[in-house]
Amino acid sequence: MTQSVLGILGGSGLYDLPGLSNPMWTRVASPWGTPSDEILFAELDGLPVRFLPRHGRGHRLSPTGINYRANIDALKRTGVTDLVSVSACGSLKEEHAPGDFVLVDQFIDRTFAREKSFFGDGLVAHVSLADPVSPLLADALAAAAKAEGIAIARGGTYLVMEGPQFSTRAESNLYRSWGASVIGMTNMPEAKLAREAEICYATVAMVTDYDCWHDDHREVDVAAIIKVLGENAHKAQRLIGALARDFPRIHPKCPYGSDTALDVAIITPPDARDPMLTAKLDAVAGRVLGRG
Repeated sequence: MTQSVLGILGGSGLYDLPGLSNPMWTRVASPWGTPSDEILFAELDGLPVRFLPRHGRGHRLSPTGINYRANIDALKRTGVTDLVSVSACGSLKEEHAPGDFVLVDQFIDRTFAREKSFFGDGLVAHVSLADPVSPLLADALAAAAKAEGIAIARGGTYLVMEGPQFSTRAESNLYRSWGASVIGMTNMPEAKLAREAEICYATVAMVTDYDCWHDDHREVDVAAIIKVLGENAHKAQRLIGALARDFPRIHPKCPYGSDTALDVAIITPPDARDPMLTAKLDAVAGRVLGRG
């Protein structure tokens, strides 16, 4: 049995959660580079919690500048079993208004300037991403939202763009034609790397604006986004608090195999593996590489 450790990737307001016990910011070294910030170690209702500000405290890092591999590796080293991404997003659907929360279950990755895998030449692996969100973690988030009276739409596709610029109107309408629900800049390759690290992953998309497709919102306004972000932060605090309160203390097995994704993913045989890359994978893939 594995003890549950809840990881949170998000922004301002979430590392000031009411009820945190024994909070301590700790620098966690990673062979993949420097994570976005120190990790906040704490407990919430007795549940171990690890919080990492995705953009760094003070929002210092652009979406492209984030070292996603270092972030996921560092969280894995702290024992995180389940990871919740709390992300500001634009809406691509009329029914998702600014201030709404969406519990997405799919992603479209349109990023192009980021390292997207822990594996590569010398140690090749291919994990399944057909279902990138862990259903039990999504269920727990939905239950927490209901307990707190927070409206949250279940299901939808998150289109991840490179940024840092917002979409053109043509792009926004193209993504709408694909059926995407929300648009943001951070959840890829984050979700892919979490799967490679065998961490259960789910996203709470906090809608801040209608992107630029909407006739009444022809331009994305940063000042308006920040205002909605502040309002959403209070709801996100309540959501995470309720999630931690009722979260299983023993990590349940993921029905989609998020926590055993590497069992059938590694192709390179032991005698052909690059020893330097293998050493860097001690946290991410140590469970399977240790089999020899």
